[in-house]
Amino acid sequence: MIKNYFKIALRNLKKNRLYAFINILGLTVGIVSCLMIGIYIKHELSYDRFNQNADKIVRVTMDYNFGGESQKIAVTGTKVGPQFKRVFPQVVDFVRMDKRTRVIGYKDQLFEEKNFLYVEPSFFKIFSFKLVNGDPAAALSANDKIVISQTAAKKYFGSEDPIGKILKVRDQNFIVSAIAADAPSNSQIQFDFIVPFNVLDAAKTEEWSEANYITYLLLKNKDDIQPLQKQITAYMKVVDRDEMKITGSMHLTFNLEPLTSVHLHSNLPDGFEPNGSITYIYILIVVAMLILMIAGVNYVNLSIAQSAGRGAEIGIRKVLGAAKQQLFKQFIGESLLVTAIAAILSVALAFIMLPFFNRLSGIQFQFNALFDPVILLCLIILGVIIGFLAGAYPALLLSNVKLAKILKSGFSFTSGQGVRRSLIIFQFIISIFLIISTVVILEQLSYIHNKDVGYNKSNVVVLPVDYKMIPQVDALKKVISGIPGVQSVAAANNEPVDVKWGDAIHTPGGTNLTVNALPMDEDFIKTMQLKIVAGSDFTQTDVLQIDTTHQAKNFHYTFMLNESAARALGWTPEQAIGKEISKNFPGRIKAVVKDFNFKSFHDPIGPLLIFLDHFQTQDIFVRINGNNTASVISTIAKLWKERVPYRPFEYKFLDEDYDALYRAEQRTAGVFTTFSALAILLACLGLFAVTAYAVVQRTKEIGIRKVLGATIANIILLISKDFLWLVIVATAIASPIAWFTSHKWLQDFAYRISIHWWIFIAAGAASLLVAGITVSVQALKAALANPVKSLRSE
Repeated sequence: MIKNYFKIALRNLKKNRLYAFINILGLTVGIVSCLMIGIYIKHELSYDRFNQNADKIVRVTMDYNFGGESQKIAVTGTKVGPQFKRVFPQVVDFVRMDKRTRVIGYKDQLFEEKNFLYVEPSFFKIFSFKLVNGDPAAALSANDKIVISQTAAKKYFGSEDPIGKILKVRDQNFIVSAIAADAPSNSQIQFDFIVPFNVLDAAKTEEWSEANYITYLLLKNKDDIQPLQKQITAYMKVVDRDEMKITGSMHLTFNLEPLTSVHLHSNLPDGFEPNGSITYIYILIVVAMLILMIAGVNYVNLSIAQSAGRGAEIGIRKVLGAAKQQLFKQFIGESLLVTAIAAILSVALAFIMLPFFNRLSGIQFQFNALFDPVILLCLIILGVIIGFLAGAYPALLLSNVKLAKILKSGFSFTSGQGVRRSLIIFQFIISIFLIISTVVILEQLSYIHNKDVGYNKSNVVVLPVDYKMIPQVDALKKVISGIPGVQSVAAANNEPVDVKWGDAIHTPGGTNLTVNALPMDEDFIKTMQLKIVAGSDFTQTDVLQIDTTHQAKNFHYTFMLNESAARALGWTPEQAIGKEISKNFPGRIKAVVKDFNFKSFHDPIGPLLIFLDHFQTQDIFVRINGNNTASVISTIAKLWKERVPYRPFEYKFLDEDYDALYRAEQRTAGVFTTFSALAILLACLGLFAVTAYAVVQRTKEIGIRKVLGATIANIILLISKDFLWLVIVATAIASPIAWFTSHKWLQDFAYRISIHWWIFIAAGAASLLVAGITVSVQALKAALANPVKSLRSE
């Protein structure tokens, strides 16, 4: 019996090649979309869960207010970990970490490494990173030991055994004590080199508020998180406020974030890597399901459309005694067969599409990810569910038809046309929703890219600097300034695209204000082309007045504020000039700069303090004219090698780091663009097939109309109008849904576009145009047919 069902199913697929092709193609695209997105979602949801203690590890974050608005950051001072272990019995152990960029030397090799970690010896006890060579207990037992990853071992030592070899970091030699397996891609903590935290000067003292370090706690029990949080909040209220250097209404406390929720649920800055977003996971799930629903709708629609052609088959089967259940099983079996073929093809297509998907997602998935047991099981379950859901309605429809009806008037359904139209509308609702959402996302990204952020980020080359270079930064700036094509050179502690330094300032009147701070040199304002609204720029005279003699007894700053900081202190820009404020040391305000976006567009512009400080330099900024970029960079590289032989030449462009702030949004735009195109393609394929069926059904009518004088245009209009109005209805339904979801997404940005009315008109018009072309192809074919032939065959 099953064998016969299988033969009949294959025969029907062969007989109706067009419908079979569209069904299989649609389901393949839908399943491969779910497959690829499923791989990505599984990866994101599995972040840090490879750790055996994952449910007992928490990250400590800081919540403080030194005046103005409260700030929450992912870093803490050095005292948090050890003090909490001493005070709270629920804390088994702690690890403080700091991630830096370091120049590593081995023999005559020099490389700048970005994944360099300072950690406590408890690191390998708390986290489940594996050592392929070495003892976890002894790997970081001395300050001259270093653990390297397998990738780093191959890079520096090739086939040699690295254990016992010497690596030079800054001015210190480290002995390779262990080789660690490369950190999994679903880990927040990525490393190539690990050395003891005690190497840092900061480890010699314990401070609450000098927040530069990531702190994790290992708890006795996963249920201790909430009780411990309450105890920490209460404890920080009674800690000696003099020790924390806070007064009045200021506060400083700490919060706990479960390790496994940090990646998708935390939006705090200063973590080890940019976080993901659970919102985008939900979006991807919805998009995948929408694509799959369009494919399923195509199947249902085409199955109903083909029903009339199977009247004789069903009639004969019923005359020969076929039961309703037998017919139902046959049609469900056909649906499962089509779905099985699509599932197999989807795996093959996934192999082809994986490199493209890797570029889209930003994660380098390997081909073996497609054979993950969980993914394969989900694929099988998904295939069975799709087969039943897509085939259930047509199967019930076909198996329940009355034999007398078939024998009397043939096989047709009065309700079939309404169902088909409803399903077409549903398909285009999804397609138009995705198109509108895509346009809104692209508009917001264009707004971010083109909006005046208050400084000029174009044609700026960023050169990283280390502590050893600071004494020669001025000389290096001078020689770089002389290169043809270089317009200006400056130095600062941080890039203006994402200022991370948090601080506080005080006025003589007792006002305190929490600010972000940006140490810079006297050339930074003009190099970045920041706008001064009151006062004047820093000069060399201001630099010479910085007195660092007598242990900085007479040290003072020269400050600038942004407009938001001046406003928060109750001053206009003009009133702020000459006012004295203090940041540990006093100084006077020389200028107020126009507000500029020193963080991403997700955050409103807050108070910013700018001050002269040559000792905090971490980057040199070179503004070039952009006419001969390669030549300028080549010349800078040559000078660099001559003057900084102990450090490899590394550079990047400022606008690249600016764009990197919006990587998640760029990926979302890529996903929506891709799947919107697929959605409209599948909807049009379904429309094409249904139109083809409708034309066949109306062959006699079209022939008669042509004989009676109907023109080609009349015939095309006759067929097209029955379908194109469905797209108009879909646009009317999809538009408010798309507006609501797009509006909610835009609320995540402090600076955002308005959703323009023309987006909805354009999306509807584009869908109408594509649908019109799709329908017109079949309509034109019918209009050009010889009416004599069609009437004779009828």
